[in-house]
Amino acid sequence: MISNPNTVQRADYGLDAPGLIRTCFSVCVGLASLGLVVNGLVTVPTVARISGGLIIVVSLLPLALGLSLVAYGRIGKPRVRDALLNLVPWTGTESVLDVGTGRGLMLIGAAKRLTTGRVTGVDIWNTSDLSGNSPATIKRNIDIEGVAYRTEVMTADARKLPFADASFDVIFSLLCLHNIHDAAGKSAACREIARVLKPGGVALVGDYVGTSDYAAAFVQAGLRVYPRLSLTREALSLMSVVRVRRHGIAAASVPAPNVPATSVQRFAAAIRGTVDAETST
Repeated sequence: MISNPNTVQRADYGLDAPGLIRTCFSVCVGLASLGLVVNGLVTVPTVARISGGLIIVVSLLPLALGLSLVAYGRIGKPRVRDALLNLVPWTGTESVLDVGTGRGLMLIGAAKRLTTGRVTGVDIWNTSDLSGNSPATIKRNIDIEGVAYRTEVMTADARKLPFADASFDVIFSLLCLHNIHDAAGKSAACREIARVLKPGGVALVGDYVGTSDYAAAFVQAGLRVYPRLSLTREALSLMSVVRVRRHGIAAASVPAPNVPATSVQRFAAAIRGTVDAETST
């Protein structure tokens, strides 16, 4: 089959936890089938209806989880990306790091906010964490979006980042750290993010779970931690964001307008030192 040369290619950012999604749907089908079987085999009609009905109701729980993961992958991802990018008061000159870059959702989005700055993405390319997770896949997305000249992709572990201290103005990590299964490893990754963050720099870490532990690790690393932000509505799934800043003045910082009306605006303004984000609601 010959492809249509006029077809517009679109970046595909994949589905997170594809194995979990398959498991959720399989368990749902298995439980629903079991409920129907119980309903047909139990000789006492009332018992059959109650038992079978309860099993079918329980089957809806893994179905809901699986559907929420698919909804995030197909609808929520760009909404969460834009919400995170809007938290940063961009000048266009920033040096940006995306930890657990995957297929380039945050990396590509950040690259489009830059003029002379650059974005570096690191990952270990585990396909159980993200469908089609590979250097070839992110390169394809980068080429489709036309940001190759502002990006660099490397293979590196979040627990041991191959960068000098104070290398980046902005750091993102979205749905990455929960894939580190031990608490010590998660804390090590947070310390590494803190280590490579420049004075005045900001880091935004979004995840389903464990964000209170991330916040504690950042505090221990000497970063200022702001009130956590929920992006569950944007994600169509659980999503909490830890927002941190390293004390100091960013090299490219300029005064921001003192007109923050929401917690998002207050945080962005606080990065420039104009608002005390601790009063955010």
